[in-house]
Amino acid sequence: MKKNILLFIVVSVLGLSFSIVVPKSAKSKKAVLNNSPSLKKQFKEKGLKWGSEVYFRLFKKEKEFEVWVKKGEKFTLFSTYKICYFSGGLGTKTKQGDGKSPEGFYYIKPSQLNPYSSYHLAFNIGYPNTYEKKKGYTGSALMVHGECVSIGCYAMGNVNIEKIYTLLETALENNQPLVRVHIFPFRFTDELMKHPKVKGLKSHSFWTNLKEGYDFFQKNHTPPNVEVRNGNYVFN
Repeated sequence: MKKNILLFIVVSVLGLSFSIVVPKSAKSKKAVLNNSPSLKKQFKEKGLKWGSEVYFRLFKKEKEFEVWVKKGEKFTLFSTYKICYFSGGLGTKTKQGDGKSPEGFYYIKPSQLNPYSSYHLAFNIGYPNTYEKKKGYTGSALMVHGECVSIGCYAMGNVNIEKIYTLLETALENNQPLVRVHIFPFRFTDELMKHPKVKGLKSHSFWTNLKEGYDFFQKNHTPPNVEVRNGNYVFN
């Protein structure tokens, strides 16, 4: 511990910086090598800079995984990938073993990538987050991964996870410190939230809070900074 503190002080005083270390395996290297050319071509066609910041959104009901890429000061939609499978239906995970897949606001750092996954390639979304810890929710190792089977995770299939993983790794290696991933039960509309069948669900109050974060991005095309205050998500 003392050595780590001393190293931090030396780095701070001297103004040194180190490149982000992303874990890699032979499998992940092959996936990035194979997928980068076509993805770079798509970036160029859309006027995007390779290595730009990325942002992920998942929608359960629609089974869609969106990749947004920063262009200027805002994010533009790059591609939408089909979620192959998730378990538990709508409503967020609250405890270990409930079979539910999380809904909420998460982020991915380099250490959360798993290039050795038994499900081809994977990354941990970071459940439970601060909100969920305060609520006492339990569970761990909730991933987005390959293959098409899952209990509590989001299975993308191997083709899709390789593309997403390539974009994630590239962004992190180009000094994006973390990648936000926001997971929603469906695409929110005011009309849908007022529908009697939706208003009557136990998750309605929670989803109303999630919608605030969804609306923030819809309006600004920049993902919000997310905090937790008084038992709710707060966005700015």
